[in-house]
Amino acid sequence: MNQQDFAVLMAPVIDFTAGKPVDRALADALNQRFPGASPEIRTIERACHDAIAAGWMCSQGGAGRRFGRVIEATPDTRDLSVDVVDLTEVVGPLHRHPDGEVCLVMPVDETAKFDGKSRGWCVYGPGSAHRPTVKGGRALVLYLLPGGKIEFQE
Repeated sequence: MNQQDFAVLMAPVIDFTAGKPVDRALADALNQRFPGASPEIRTIERACHDAIAAGWMCSQGGAGRRFGRVIEATPDTRDLSVDVVDLTEVVGPLHRHPDGEVCLVMPVDETAKFDGKSRGWCVYGPGSAHRPTVKGGRALVLYLLPGGKIEFQE
């Protein structure tokens, strides 16, 4: 699996997400179309683990918080970027989502929760901000950003 293969794997999710309002209804629609335990999501999750092991995903950061942009926002990605973070018992840096953030939570430890949420999709609307927090173990979080926009506050 390389970045191009991963982009192909993500294409159905990107196509489904692109152009929709980044709101609670999108989270509900994603959880229905791509449930956290579905074969499609489990394949994405395995690909993330393989890519992390290969060293090209989550190659930045340090212990407890590794991250990296996997897919840039381009016309081919319908203006959505894809990033993946690998978080263990951490409170991350405060950041703002100018156009929203669409997150797929993939607990490595089944007790791990991202911002209080377990396996599946959650959405932060345009203008929202938070400190990404994982408690209860380790989780991977894949997130899509319209326009690739994120503003770190610290």
